[in-house]
Amino acid sequence: MSIVQAICESPALHAAGWGFTTTLLLSAFLVLTKSWHGKLSMDFTDGIQKFHTALTPRIGGIPIVLGLTMAWAKSPPDVQTMLAPILFAGMPAFLFGLAEDITKRVGVMPRLLATMASGLLAWWMTDYAISRVDIWGVDWLMKFTLVSVIFTAFVVGGVANSVNIIDGFNGLASTMSTLAFVGYAMIAWQVGDITLARVSLVLAACVWGFFWVNWPFGKLFLGDGGAYFIGFAMAWVAVLLVERNPGVSTFAALAVCVHPVTEVLFSIFRRKVRKDHPGMPDSLHFHSLVKRRYVARWFGHYSNAVRNSITGALIGFMTLTAIVLANLTYASKSGSTVLYVALSLGYVAMYARMVRQRWCSPVQFLLFKPLVKNQGGGNN
Repeated sequence: MSIVQAICESPALHAAGWGFTTTLLLSAFLVLTKSWHGKLSMDFTDGIQKFHTALTPRIGGIPIVLGLTMAWAKSPPDVQTMLAPILFAGMPAFLFGLAEDITKRVGVMPRLLATMASGLLAWWMTDYAISRVDIWGVDWLMKFTLVSVIFTAFVVGGVANSVNIIDGFNGLASTMSTLAFVGYAMIAWQVGDITLARVSLVLAACVWGFFWVNWPFGKLFLGDGGAYFIGFAMAWVAVLLVERNPGVSTFAALAVCVHPVTEVLFSIFRRKVRKDHPGMPDSLHFHSLVKRRYVARWFGHYSNAVRNSITGALIGFMTLTAIVLANLTYASKSGSTVLYVALSLGYVAMYARMVRQRWCSPVQFLLFKPLVKNQGGGNN
C-alpha cells in the first residue's frame, strides 16, 4: 500500500480534517474580532526583528491548540492516547509563551525553562526519554535515567525555542513545521509505526489551518505561544520516532528540523563571536539576510508585506530537501549523520555567501575572521 493510499484510508484523516477546519475558522475569527482583544493581543511594530508595518494579533497559538483538541476528540483511540500527552505536556510552553504575547513582560529564561518543563512533563506522562544519540560514548551516558531525562528536556526546550527564532516572516515557521510533521509521518509509516504517522499528520493539518490565515497577508501571527507549542510538539514527535523505532537514526530525525536547530546554534555562536548576549535579538538571522540580499532585489517592485511572504515561503520550503533526504537515509546511522552535517554546513555556506558576497568554505567562515584592509593599505 502506498503512503498516499494509506493516508486516504486512515481513520485519522477525519480527525485531521476537523483539526484543519477548526484551526482555520478560529484563526479567521481572531482576525475578524481583533478590535475586541487587540489591546492585549496586538504585536508591536517596533523592534530590530520586526518586519511588519501593521498592528497584528500574535495569538495564533490559541486556534492551533484548540484545533488539535478538536482533532483529538475526533481521533481513533490509538491516536488519542498518543496525542493527549502532547496536548497536556505542551501547556507550560504554550501558556508561558502566550503570557509573553499578551503582557510582553515574560523574560527569555522563564520561557526557556517552561519549554524544558514541557519536555519533563512529557517524559513523566509517557516514560519516553532520549536513550541514544548514535554517538559512541555519549550513548553510554544515555543509559543513566537522570542524564537521559535532563538531556531530553534540554533538547525539547532547544527545538521549541528554535522554532520561535525562525518565526520571522509570514508562513516561514508554519510551512517548515508542517513539512517536518509530514516528514516524520513518512518515516514512521515506512517503519510500521502507523499510530505515530497518524499523529504527525494530525499535527501537520492543524498547523496548516493556521498557515492560510498567516500567509500571504500576515493577518495573524503565531506568537511565542504558538511557536513554542509547535516546537515542543515537533521535538516530541522526533523523540517518539527514535525511541519507538530503534531502526531510525537519531540524526535522521534531527535532519528533518535542521533549519531551526542550525539557526539557533549558529545564532548563539554568532553572538558569542560578536560579544553580544546569546538571547539578544538582532537582524542577522538567515531569513533576514535572504530578504535583504535577494528578495528585495528580485521582488523590489512588490510591497514590503508581499516580500515578507515571499521570503517566508522560499525559506520554509527549504525543508523539503531535508525531509526527502532524511526519508532516504533514516535507516543508516552513517548516512544520516553525513546528511545532517552536510545540511548544516550548507546552511553556513549560504549564510557566508550572503555576508561576504562570495562563496567560501563554511569551516573557514566559522573559524577565521576575514582580513580587513586599513586605509594605509596594510591588513589588520
